[in-house]
Amino acid sequence: MAAAVAAVAAAALGRGLRSSPSAWQLRGPLAGRSRLLCPAACGGGAPAVAAASHQSGAGEGERYCMELLRKRDYEGFLCSLLLPAECRRSAFALRAFNVELAQIKESVTQKTIGLMRIQFWRKAVEDMYHDNPPQQPVAVELWKAIKRQKLTKRWLMKIIDEREKNMDDRAYRDIGELEAYAENTQSAILYLTLEMLGVKDLHADHAASHIGKAQGIVTCLRATPFHASRGKVFLPLDICMLHGVSQEDFIRRNQEKKMRDVIYDIASQAHVHLEHARSFRKNVPVKAFPAFLYTVAVEDYLNKIQKVDFDIFHPSLQRKSTLLPLHLYIRSWKKTY
Repeated sequence: MAAAVAAVAAAALGRGLRSSPSAWQLRGPLAGRSRLLCPAACGGGAPAVAAASHQSGAGEGERYCMELLRKRDYEGFLCSLLLPAECRRSAFALRAFNVELAQIKESVTQKTIGLMRIQFWRKAVEDMYHDNPPQQPVAVELWKAIKRQKLTKRWLMKIIDEREKNMDDRAYRDIGELEAYAENTQSAILYLTLEMLGVKDLHADHAASHIGKAQGIVTCLRATPFHASRGKVFLPLDICMLHGVSQEDFIRRNQEKKMRDVIYDIASQAHVHLEHARSFRKNVPVKAFPAFLYTVAVEDYLNKIQKVDFDIFHPSLQRKSTLLPLHLYIRSWKKTY
């Protein structure tokens, strides 16, 4: 844990501090939504990788995964640093695997090429379970994680299958479809992380399911400005239609009030999942809590978006927060989520 503390501290130091946030409060009527909160913060940089690599004697493959996470999933990188030492390397590999899959859609111009890359990972996972991984850094590290922690193949395949289905450039039909996507990607990662921690518990699984759904919804919201700038919107159509908002409205930023109502409803669903996950807290083994540190980042975004009255395009939502490493460490030290 000393190495993780040093790494997280390195990520937190050297950046300006802000006042600590108020807790998320369950939303009231729509008219009163602007009263709901102040944001937590987050941020960090390269020193965290250097500190973690130096302290743990990381090999080349592990360093590759850590650097990939630092650049493409910084919050996941910080959460992985705070896992027990015996599963930290496996967590880096798992989340790097998820990044590799996640970035396929945005890195190709032809769906066929993307499907070929997904097929590479499907075959790679099959080969890992026959002790014959391809000589690719993330694949080799994930194979080692599978060997160390006996990870369930089904969850890895679910992640791949869901990413493949998501190659279609279309909005989610409804909030349920978005939640199903999140369950088979983000929740699946949490189930595998629980396996790394040696946790087999029904309450922990229920919490992981809700946290993954909250994380998936927040990820969809966070990506909306980027997608809209490229003429695409993936927000659930049922909620958009409920408020009389089209995808074109988000692209052109028309009907601002109605757009905020859409974002309010979607963010509220993420909050509901977060609260459901915490309702199991008394029954979840303490050993499972490190797997759920991502709730800090989810709560941070929900706090931020409330503060700007659900304006999805507000510039503050695109900035890294500076205090996330500290908040993660405090939550880890308190052994809660």
